[in-house]
Amino acid sequence: MSKSDGKSARIATPQAIRGTQDIFGAEAEAFAFVVETFERVRKLYRFRPAQMPVFEKTAVFSRSLGETTDVVSKEMYSFDDRGGESLTLRPEFTAGIARAYLTNGWQQYAPVKIATHGPLFRYERPQKGRYRQFHQLDAEIIGAGEPLADVELLCMADQLLGELGIKDGVTLMLNTLGDGASREAWRAALIEYFEAHRPDLSEDSQERLRKNPLRILDSKDSRDHAFLGEAPRIDDFLSGEAQDFFGAVTGGLDAAGVAWTRAPALVRGLDYYRHTAFEFVTDRLGAQGTVLGGGRYDGLIETLGGAPTPAVGWAAGIERLAMLVGGEVARDPLQVVIAVEDDDSIGVAQRGLSALRRADLSSELVASGSPRKRFDKALKMQPRLVISASDQSLARRLLVGGNDDPTLVDRVESALMDVE
Repeated sequence: MSKSDGKSARIATPQAIRGTQDIFGAEAEAFAFVVETFERVRKLYRFRPAQMPVFEKTAVFSRSLGETTDVVSKEMYSFDDRGGESLTLRPEFTAGIARAYLTNGWQQYAPVKIATHGPLFRYERPQKGRYRQFHQLDAEIIGAGEPLADVELLCMADQLLGELGIKDGVTLMLNTLGDGASREAWRAALIEYFEAHRPDLSEDSQERLRKNPLRILDSKDSRDHAFLGEAPRIDDFLSGEAQDFFGAVTGGLDAAGVAWTRAPALVRGLDYYRHTAFEFVTDRLGAQGTVLGGGRYDGLIETLGGAPTPAVGWAAGIERLAMLVGGEVARDPLQVVIAVEDDDSIGVAQRGLSALRRADLSSELVASGSPRKRFDKALKMQPRLVISASDQSLARRLLVGGNDDPTLVDRVESALMDVE
């Protein structure tokens, strides 16, 4: 008989998939605070909530993002389902929202203001604040072509960062990509300029030169940096209409008191982007990084088979925002604890607990361990009010730190009026 006979084999503990995370404790409180603040702000701006599937037909993303982008060529989680159809876990929100806008007849609500949040998926190298399953907030206005829509979205983003308490050290970087004609003229000039330096460009930039030359402007490869300073700028190609549009956006931001900085090298490589492009950036997470970004994408709906439809939107990583919030978010204070000092009183204590929670009072019940120590255990939870349950009744025995809220006792009394 072997030594292992009669003994259970030890089962290896499963590990989380690389690039995913389990969120708990202070991190979860910060995450929830970001989402709750976003929900409150989107209601102030009258954005309608929406939810889309976490997977779509692969064509939704390949057609909208472009086959040559890194997201499509390297980062999408795509798979064939049992019917042989290619599906993809969503790497971003906008394409799915645009698809939903077309297939569900949301055109009847245009211009429609949409807000959503949830998980996204990209196969990329995990690093601080970046995961393979990550979460974003997203806000879009579809069907509005005027600059005021851009201003409203930027004001909403600015207010969100302010109400999260993380606005200090975050800068709004703003640029214009011009209208279609302006952008095309700029694109041609960039190709001509970079073509003269092709042998000295990085391999990625050489590949982008004909397909996506604007992407070279935000290259992180040091070999490209020597040529960026002299590259043609969009300002030299803006039509009068495009200049007026950008002037209306910047004027609206100034009127609303939203600070911004011009960033002439800020681009969006895809052809359907027009006019406004923006990023809120900070160096508080180490190297300068984007915490919220977006732009106007007037050509996207068309790429999915719809009629030409103006649209503008932004997205923000919840994990990154939560990291900026950090440990500043405290849990909501515990208002009431009922200490069951007599086991015969568990029934009345449970009825009281339910009544308190129905009255929107955060409450806990202490009913385990030695009955003599339960009151002290309740005190250690640092509630505003401790109630003793004994002799099948609830006695208000001690107010803890509640003097700054004189209505608390009245609210508790009212909630428990019919319990005993």
